Amino acid sequence: MEAGAKKVFAGAIEWPGLARSGKTEGEALESLIRYVPRYRKSLGKAATKLQDVDDAAGLKVADRLTGGSGTDFGVPSTVADFDRDKVSANQLKDLLALLRASWAAFDASAVRAHGKKLATGPRGGGRSVAQMRDHVAEADGAYIRSVGARGPKRSATWAEVQDAFVEAIEAKLRGELPDVGPRGGERWPARYAIRRSAWHALDHAWEIEDRLG
Repeated sequence: MEAGAKKVFAGAIEWPGLARSGKTEGEALESLIRYVPRYRKSLGKAATKLQDVDDAAGLKVADRLTGGSGTDFGVPSTVADFDRDKVSANQLKDLLALLRASWAAFDASAVRAHGKKLATGPRGGGRSVAQMRDHVAEADGAYIRSVGARGPKRSATWAEVQDAFVEAIEAKLRGELPDVGPRGGERWPARYAIRRSAWHALDHAWEIEDRLG
């Protein structure tokens, strides 16, 4: 659980990208439970072992994090202790499979929406599919830099950004990237970068689906 002043996120530790929010812890947990089937459907073979949960009684809160402005803005933005845990080769393989499946889910949603008009919010807002594609790619480029790698060029394709992201994660876990930046700030651990990127891709994939109606 990651709690800010106005919003709370509930996230599944072993399933990167499966994180939903609410105004209260109870609302966040209920939303998380509702999204389990959708997560499994979006990720396909990568998430076949994920089982449905009947209610919050079937969940165990493993950690409670103090969120901040990012949390209240609507982003799971707090690094947890488990994010710093050592990752085995098999764990990395599984985590990257889930991350790639999340990216693929975003791509699939964008393809289905190509040439179609998305519903807008009550004030007429909301990014177009093309804008969301650019936004997701740019965000992952920023995440690469947050891990401590240089990041891709602005002209890089989405596929090149994904490759650079995986390379940065692998370099981080090999100890080739610093844990602290030049100004003393903590760099993102690999597990947090993976779950942040997976969440972001899926959040926009589901936004596209919902706005298609």
